[in-house]
Amino acid sequence: MKRIMLTGALGQIGSEITIKLREMYGNDAVLATDIREDLSLAAQGGPFRALDVTDGQAFHEAASAHRADAIIHLAALLSATAEAKPMLAWQLNMGGLLNALETARELDCQIFAPSSIAAFGPDAPRRGTPQDAPLRPETMYGISKAAGEQLCDYYYRKFAVDARGLRFPGLISHAAPPGGGTTDYAVEMYVHAEGSGHYTSYIGKGTFLDMMYMPDAIAAVAQLMEADASRLKRRTAYNVTAMSVDPEAISASIRRRLPDFTLRYEIDPLRQSIADGWPDAIDSSAASEEWDFRPAYDLDRTTDEMLESLARKRLCGEKGAILL
Repeated sequence: MKRIMLTGALGQIGSEITIKLREMYGNDAVLATDIREDLSLAAQGGPFRALDVTDGQAFHEAASAHRADAIIHLAALLSATAEAKPMLAWQLNMGGLLNALETARELDCQIFAPSSIAAFGPDAPRRGTPQDAPLRPETMYGISKAAGEQLCDYYYRKFAVDARGLRFPGLISHAAPPGGGTTDYAVEMYVHAEGSGHYTSYIGKGTFLDMMYMPDAIAAVAQLMEADASRLKRRTAYNVTAMSVDPEAISASIRRRLPDFTLRYEIDPLRQSIADGWPDAIDSSAASEEWDFRPAYDLDRTTDEMLESLARKRLCGEKGAILL
């Protein structure tokens, strides 16, 4: 990658990976795009362009004008929001991906398109879910991700598009607010722990889900995109994870630093049903074998950095600084 265009650059992943890629490749080399604009560093710290990814002509024009050799396509509607708005989710998630792939084909770009553990259905093995487990999801988000994996594979086989991707677990981050995902409870728990000292979880005790701290996710994207293509056997949907946790495990990790933190439960039937259809813990050995994936953050290290970062942001806010 030398000149990169990102879609969904103001979302949870995009807002952080935009900044990191600009550090790696230079500010002018990374074009951030999103359907909206704000005053965040991702929008203001380098080239930015408003873009509706469902507009194929505008997509192509943006990538062409930037002379992009790689597209990081992150624009999507996430799990809980997608279930509430299934038609919009299909139009955005699949229509946007098709435009991204067509643009990559026409301009001979690399493309990264993330999938998710939501692509697995309830009949997949729940623990140690293998790389090649059957994909039979029961949510619109999961269906769009499973179909997206196949579409990326098709463009690789049919048109030799250099498409690559990861099946992300839940991502934990302090830089941007949650975006409507089922695993967002983890981010909310840290925010409430550092703020009010208590949290009410919409996901039940004992509901284990894979998670990853955002720096590991960003590193994995960059590492995969720079990996030697001759080593890649699967290319478009590598399982990656750092930890399998439930709300009680996160709460226990928080109480190492904030011993008075309290956790209670008020289950959201929609998001609980979505979580119940996902694996407890996936197997990421294929990513380790084919491009040396190794997460750096376990739960306690994630907790320490999250609480420290949130505390700094709160203190800055009290002094009038603009929060991310």
